[in-house]
Amino acid sequence: MTTLRLSYQTIEFGKIDIHLCTLRNKQEFHDPAGVAEKLGISSASWPIFGVVWPSSLVLAHFIVDYKTHSKRILEVGCGMGLSSVLLNKQGADITATDYHPEADNFLQRNALLNGDSAIAFEQVDWADKNDNLGLFDLIIGSDLLYEDNHIELLAGFIERHSKPTCEVIIVDPARGRKSKLSSRMMEFGFTSSHHKPGHTDFLDKEFKGHILKFERLAA
Repeated sequence: MTTLRLSYQTIEFGKIDIHLCTLRNKQEFHDPAGVAEKLGISSASWPIFGVVWPSSLVLAHFIVDYKTHSKRILEVGCGMGLSSVLLNKQGADITATDYHPEADNFLQRNALLNGDSAIAFEQVDWADKNDNLGLFDLIIGSDLLYEDNHIELLAGFIERHSKPTCEVIIVDPARGRKSKLSSRMMEFGFTSSHHKPGHTDFLDKEFKGHILKFERLAA
């Protein structure tokens, strides 16, 4: 990480300040041992995990006042893990996941930067059915559907880690796949709703996406 150019920022959520160390920009790259390359992560896509995207900010602002008490929470494709760091600050039971080999290093660095304990993390592939994550009450994520095949992979991953009663919150920046994901989630017994975030004055540009919410109650 010493060869990477980094940036530090503070994001405010009311009276809560979250400090983040991120990549300086989307041109940074450091994979000397070829670890990411072996996972199929190209030099062009390598930095994507390492900056804070608008969808991540929307998710964090939505989740900051959400009822998370006593819930076991999973963040899927956490990247910089802004929501995980925020929930950890609030004392929530949060586990973060990502496929990128550097995600955990930054996650723990940022937990320490905020004076908090380490965040549970597991590096996972959505296609892998043998991880050790277990089941969750609330599953969250942002900007996850880059390709059509991600719909089936993500829906399957969520289903495998959902308790019989479960909530799922996904922020989608209008990549054109939310309806297909919703259809698949409904096949797993979830209800589906989409809505625009109530306010996005914390963003530089208009947010064209939606907050997707899926809910399922145990029979």
